[in-house]
Amino acid sequence: MKRRTLVAASLLLPWPAAAQDAYPTKPIQIIVPFPPGGVADITARPLAHVMGRLVKQSVVVVNKAGAGGSVGTAQAARAMPDGYTMLLALSSISVLPVADRLQGRPAAYELDQFAPVALITADPTVLVVRADGPYKTLKDLVDAAKAKPGTINYGSSGVYGTLHVAMEIFAQAAGIKMFHIPYQGGGPAVAALLAGQIDALASGPAPAIGQIKAGKMRALAVWGDERLPAMPDVPSMKELGYDATFYIWSGLFAPAGVPQPVMTALREAVKRTVEDAEFKEAMEKVETPIAYLDAPDFKTFLDRDAARLRLAVERIGKVAEN
Repeated sequence: MKRRTLVAASLLLPWPAAAQDAYPTKPIQIIVPFPPGGVADITARPLAHVMGRLVKQSVVVVNKAGAGGSVGTAQAARAMPDGYTMLLALSSISVLPVADRLQGRPAAYELDQFAPVALITADPTVLVVRADGPYKTLKDLVDAAKAKPGTINYGSSGVYGTLHVAMEIFAQAAGIKMFHIPYQGGGPAVAALLAGQIDALASGPAPAIGQIKAGKMRALAVWGDERLPAMPDVPSMKELGYDATFYIWSGLFAPAGVPQPVMTALREAVKRTVEDAEFKEAMEKVETPIAYLDAPDFKTFLDRDAARLRLAVERIGKVAEN
């Protein structure tokens, strides 16, 4: 059976025409290791919809939340490397194994269990508070945190998750101590902020921008090197004097060991997807810029980003998983 699969896969160079009869022959699932509503989910759903149309098979998003992304990511790492299970991950994919070791436990997965397929999006995180809250500027938040260390709380997508690391990078740069409340993903953290359960949140622009426009959230700063075009009135951390830069990116991965002809087909399918007008329009609606990189360039990007984040996590050190 395995030999027949490999022979069939060898027929799909290039992707169009006869290749479609060889692969895929059944639905493809994209595991999102977070609940609905966060950056990964917002990207994965239009990606799956458009890709499914192009490859003429169902491409289904499966949310597998837990442990800041470790549960779903570990499940994807163990999946059969046949091209039918993908992972839509955030930059935290490289953080979590480092964090596991810091916490004195075996890593749920290792980065080398995955083969990068493509970088899809990349955006700096945004520091948001409730619009009806007391903090009008980043200075207001910093001053309050300095006056009462450890009492101003913030939410995240999970311990050592993307949003946790971003806030700790800022807290270290500002010389403040805040109280961390982890949730099971960015979506629940946004809901907690709106419900008044937390004071602040680092968020990807996409989940926050609708709430900002609706007057429910206020953006205090972005972690980018410069201001976001979608938020021209919001200053960057750097221009406010804080050495805190953090980009939240989303990328598509396959389990390591997928046959090369299948990987070639997947890469071509994703390339066609991100170039499709429908996908571009979907990303424009959530004001998330596409930052497509094919597998080789994505691997270079990933290695560089993973090294930077590893240093940031090691600087944070072991934390209480409250």
